[in-house]
Amino acid sequence: MLIDFHTHTTASDGTLSPSELIDRALASNIELLAITDHDTVAGYQAAATYYNLNPGQMRLLSGVEFSCRWSGATLHIVGLGMDCDHPTMKSGLRTMALAREARGEKIADRLEALGYVGALRGALEKVGSGQLGRPHFAQWLVEQGHVADTRRAFDRYLGRGKTGDVKTFWPDLAEVVSWITNAGGVAVIAHPLQYRFTRTKLCRLIVDFKDSGGTAIEIVNGRQSGDQVAQLKRAAAQYNLLVSAGSDFHRESPYGAQLGVELRALGDLQGVWEHWTAPKSIEVHS
Repeated sequence: MLIDFHTHTTASDGTLSPSELIDRALASNIELLAITDHDTVAGYQAAATYYNLNPGQMRLLSGVEFSCRWSGATLHIVGLGMDCDHPTMKSGLRTMALAREARGEKIADRLEALGYVGALRGALEKVGSGQLGRPHFAQWLVEQGHVADTRRAFDRYLGRGKTGDVKTFWPDLAEVVSWITNAGGVAVIAHPLQYRFTRTKLCRLIVDFKDSGGTAIEIVNGRQSGDQVAQLKRAAAQYNLLVSAGSDFHRESPYGAQLGVELRALGDLQGVWEHWTAPKSIEVHS
């Protein structure tokens, strides 16, 4: 059985539209899919509308990947299966939209201080119906001829520790987890090894996450070694966490993971997928 609980569309920083991602998932024989765009459910909602018109043998779950702050670091928490119309979720999504707007203005101010005038306007033109993020600034920098490609844009200006790496606008971990759980969803620590925490700090994160109401951890995220998966399985077992898995799919690339994770590879730990089974149509509220 193939599942994927971590994917992105053009509603955030993916390159496939929601309908294109649905078509790709169906062609890949995915049975359970969550669309988890950064700080927005617009991708999921568009995908659900499309899928109801073109149903297949797959179940589509609501999802989101929220940014937050914990112990001085920026983390990502995936929400799965939540009610997107719940007042707490709607309030949280508004908070994140405002945070991204403020962050975008700060990034633009920093880039303009380097002489790149018009950065905010240029980035906003790339957003469409999605959420403003660093990839949109990267696209603008490339189009303006300031860098050769988006990778160089991140290496020089937008990546970790660079001028455009603005982290101060995100809410705290506990607040983000509460948005998800109050809306009936499952909160998941996304790609826990990407933060490069020591084992002690990762354990401390898990304890705080559980104290906030979080219940699951990703043990597969994109391309990981067997040792990394085994390490996360041990952490899940030690702290009695549900496990989740996804490709973190953004685009077709020889360097990135393709859609779908085989359940047999995840062992006998209790998984978040056990909450959801047969394919159903999705009710979408405007």
